[in-house]
Amino acid sequence: MEDIKETRVIEELLENKQYTKIRQALAELNEADIAAVLEDMEKEDMLKVFRILPKDLAAEVFSYMDVDNQQFVITSLSDKDAGIIIDNLMADDAADFLDEMPANVVTKILANASPETRRDINHLLRYPEDSAGSLMTVEFVDLKENLTVEDAIERIRKIGLDSETINTCYVLDNRRKLIGTVSLRYLLLHKADEVIGDFMNENVISINTLMDQEEVADLFQKYDFLSMPVVDNENRLVGIITVDDVMDIIEEEATEDIEKMNAILPGDRPYMKTPVFEICKNRIPWLLLLMLSSTFTGQIITSFEDALSSCVVLTAFIPMLMGTGGNAGGQASATIIRGLSLNDIEFSDTFKVIWKEIRVAIFSGIVLAVCNFFKLLFFDKVGVTVALVVCLTLVVTVAIAKVVGAVLPLIVKRIGLDPAVIASPFITTIVDAMSLMIYFQIATALLHI
Repeated sequence: MEDIKETRVIEELLENKQYTKIRQALAELNEADIAAVLEDMEKEDMLKVFRILPKDLAAEVFSYMDVDNQQFVITSLSDKDAGIIIDNLMADDAADFLDEMPANVVTKILANASPETRRDINHLLRYPEDSAGSLMTVEFVDLKENLTVEDAIERIRKIGLDSETINTCYVLDNRRKLIGTVSLRYLLLHKADEVIGDFMNENVISINTLMDQEEVADLFQKYDFLSMPVVDNENRLVGIITVDDVMDIIEEEATEDIEKMNAILPGDRPYMKTPVFEICKNRIPWLLLLMLSSTFTGQIITSFEDALSSCVVLTAFIPMLMGTGGNAGGQASATIIRGLSLNDIEFSDTFKVIWKEIRVAIFSGIVLAVCNFFKLLFFDKVGVTVALVVCLTLVVTVAIAKVVGAVLPLIVKRIGLDPAVIASPFITTIVDAMSLMIYFQIATALLHI
């Protein structure tokens, strides 16, 4: 609501051509809030207001805008202004932006950027997508171990404004190998003539340039760092990754897992900006696969057609049994997949997981069966034997569903695949088929049909 209110104020000022007041009003807002205000405006008005912003502030605001608006703005600016925006962006933000742009736009922008900016961006773009190297920034504070505290602080003053962060400084030897870190707080607390090498932290935890972004996020969560150094295979410092980039990774990975768990091919654009055809393309393959796999349940029902015809009431409880089994399996799989992603569960814990899920399943199944037994007798008015068939099936189905839902993700993770892929849809299909077979076998044995 605040963004909408601010947008209306800016639009009124723009309509009255009060450009100085627009600049003053926006200067009081955070860069992310300014970006939100601009994105609520019409494209042409957004561009007019963006041009009013000071160049350094414009670059900060630009980094918070979504890709479509970034492309509109950058292609609408003059070549010189576009180059200035890129020069004022942090290298990792510039590389992320250019990675989403068409080749002709990238060529135009880089042609007008400074040589240093081109070098830094090209350095980042050479790393594989979703690797630590593609996420890092090359703007950081590096120090030598023989510097005094006074010299170190003087260097921070010189290069700090162009660095992603100055909270942690990285100590390098003459071959640019990472040998330690020192925080700004410790520099301020030590005497001016003390040498950095005497008190730096030599137990450095670093990230390799080729490490997958999901592993990077795991390290940040494990150690609670605000930034981490990125080194090459020879332990030379080439960049750093900061926690703001990791937050984006966590959101991206969580979205991807949710899509996979619901049988959707992961997309790289927000829902409202994804074309209908692309949404269909992401969903139809899984729907086709699941539709074909569901034919097994139809074949099972057909094979027991004679039994059903002699006791038609059994048909009424098939949806309930299949739904309960699918839900039970889905609960177990969601819990295990989350545990795997957080490294709380390992494949070596398989038997512990099975034993725990069996106990949960038996307790859950008995509670559901008892409640359902009285419902069947007093509300559905079926006989005791039919009620017994349904309730016994319910207990066994819940037990099998929870074990299958727990074990499948562990097996899939073990063979190196993503466990989210085989979550609810696949588990539901497997459990549906098994629950029907159990149902008809119990019915045949107890009802003699």
